Amino acid sequence: MKYTVSVEIALPREKTVRLLADPEHLPKWLRGLVLHEPLSGEHGRLGTTSRVVMRAGGREIECVETITRREPADPREIPRTSVVRFDREIVGEGMWSAVRDRFTEAGPERTLWEVENEYRFSGFAMKLVGLLMPGAFRKQSRQHLQDFKAFAERGRDVREATD
Repeated sequence: MKYTVSVEIALPREKTVRLLADPEHLPKWLRGLVLHEPLSGEHGRLGTTSRVVMRAGGREIECVETITRREPADPREIPRTSVVRFDREIVGEGMWSAVRDRFTEAGPERTLWEVENEYRFSGFAMKLVGLLMPGAFRKQSRQHLQDFKAFAERGRDVREATD
């Protein structure tokens, strides 16, 4: 399964990327996050492997995330004309996923964040979930982008949300 979601954020690209790259902010916008801890490497750096635990639908899902691409390596040094790329591979029980983030300038104070998602499932149960519920994956991806936008633009924390 493959799909792309996007959102425009009313902040300069450099500020958007710095907010996203800061692990301290993850619980504020990543709905359902229980734990995100590096197993090897430094958070957000190329090659870093992290244990990620998410709560969804009343259950916890544990995955291992590996950063497979980070351009530029330092989010404080972004050339104006370049596209910022941040790719990661996520592996969990019965699932493999590649997530490719691209950040481009949409204007002087605006950033376009595009996320390409690819999923592969193994095992009967996960293949069935992927076949019967592809919309749930898209919905969750869009929700994460909208939550980050609300956090970045207005300081909204998903842990305080009532929706």
